[in-house]
Amino acid sequence: MVYRKMRFALFGNIYQTKKSASIQKVLACLYERGAELYVDMEYYYFLKDNQRINVNAAKVFTGDDFDADIVISMGGDGTFLKAASRVREKMIPIVGVNMGRLGFLADVSPSDIEKCVDALYEEDFSIENRALIQVTTDGESLEGYNCALNDVAILKRDTASMISIRASVNGEYLTTYQADGLVISSPTGSTAYSLSNGGPIIVPGTKVFSMTAVAPHSMNVRPIVLSDSSEISLTVESRSHNFLIAIDGRSEKCKEGTKITLRRAPYDVKVVKRSDQRYFTTLREKMMWGVDLR
Repeated sequence: MVYRKMRFALFGNIYQTKKSASIQKVLACLYERGAELYVDMEYYYFLKDNQRINVNAAKVFTGDDFDADIVISMGGDGTFLKAASRVREKMIPIVGVNMGRLGFLADVSPSDIEKCVDALYEEDFSIENRALIQVTTDGESLEGYNCALNDVAILKRDTASMISIRASVNGEYLTTYQADGLVISSPTGSTAYSLSNGGPIIVPGTKVFSMTAVAPHSMNVRPIVLSDSSEISLTVESRSHNFLIAIDGRSEKCKEGTKITLRRAPYDVKVVKRSDQRYFTTLREKMMWGVDLR
């Protein structure tokens, strides 16, 4: 069978040393179809030196020096988030192959990779546009990528004391959170850190963000859902005079008094979904709803 030429950019988790069989299956599947393969340099040398896998790469790249028709993320949701931070404004559709345990973004199992690749070549898939939260500060600029696909967390640092987070929405004062932190989540991230702190599950495509306090001092504090057209402004007071800002888990230290502004980014992340994949089925299975554990 003759396949049309497709270019794939491959990212992966370099800490999953026991997954070589699954990786080889994915590579073989792509090679059989004559795919042009670009591989992230760190992952390339992991496969070559650690896994002893011969990777026939058309290009080995670093940073965002790549172009492709499809990005494949080999790992869990964390690997998917890292891949998305490298794709950025390129808006290349991303497929997540789940090499770990729980995966909402990385939802293709290695056993289904052949069916998934066939679907890509046959264009039997849909693209979901997932909103990003963009973060800006009025002080020192952030060192890393300033957009989050999952969430932005404002957290206390190296002290047992709570922090005070003054929050305003579209210029209107909302409240001051006395808590260990505050999680601002997209719909994509609503099943991650936000959920573990009691935040709501939000269906992807819903044009909202949520704010959920981390271990709030007052039991009256509850999560709030806001339109994703809102502009959220935060300032923090802390006994240690600094705090952490975590963007999809990547933490940076900020000085007390720094004004943080969050808004929807001007571009989205494109997530590939096969035609036979359903969000509520995935949600039900991952959350184990209806399973009797007695």
